Amino acid sequence: MGIRTTAALSPADERAGDILRLRREIGRMQRRRSDDAHLPMPAALQDLLPQGGLQTGAVYSVSPSPSLIFALMSALSQRGGWCAAVGMPTLGLEAATAFGIDLSRLILVPEPGERWLAVVSALAEVVPLIAMNPGSRVRDADAARLAARLRDRGCTLLTTSPWPQGEGLITLHDPHWEGLGEGWGLLSDRTVTVTAQTRSTPVPKSLRVRLPDDLGRIDTAAEPALDPREALPSHPSWAVAS
Repeated sequence: MGIRTTAALSPADERAGDILRLRREIGRMQRRRSDDAHLPMPAALQDLLPQGGLQTGAVYSVSPSPSLIFALMSALSQRGGWCAAVGMPTLGLEAATAFGIDLSRLILVPEPGERWLAVVSALAEVVPLIAMNPGSRVRDADAARLAARLRDRGCTLLTTSPWPQGEGLITLHDPHWEGLGEGWGLLSDRTVTVTAQTRSTPVPKSLRVRLPDDLGRIDTAAEPALDPREALPSHPSWAVAS
């Protein structure tokens, strides 16, 4: 005997249903764990990190910038890899396409609510790169459980929240738009500084890049970057653990 459910579901019930559907879809994908130690990065950003890429199975705290997140996803997506964004309802599909993201291999979970940990844990089974905004400070116990899952599955996490025992910090700052004259013109490209600091490279390093340039690409800028030590947040929870 079948039962039709027509009553409105509470937000909690709807999110629980979303988790079940997500797990069913993930069960069909069955990603194989990659043997690569690092995920690819755009050529203009490779000098920021050791080995020129994001460490597999690690967690990086990043600026909550859609441009930075899409830039860090772009190289993997263009090579056929899956990416996901959790708790980021303002990310635009048009902007993702402009950075070369393959939308057919991009999973968006805009509002996971308090179930963000279950969502990210499930996605880590099949998605090698996930960007996440948990919406609140992450508890040490939750961070430890999720970090173990990421290491086991070889999934890399970019989080806009401070993260206990994270691998590194990547920030975007000092933006400058070009293309406007005195009261006329169109914004054509943006130059920014991207700074990174990791456990293995505790001295921060900065690059000045065009993100994007006038053709929508990620390219090296001609102007030098500022002192990278001036770019890092001073809040101690964002510092890379020793």
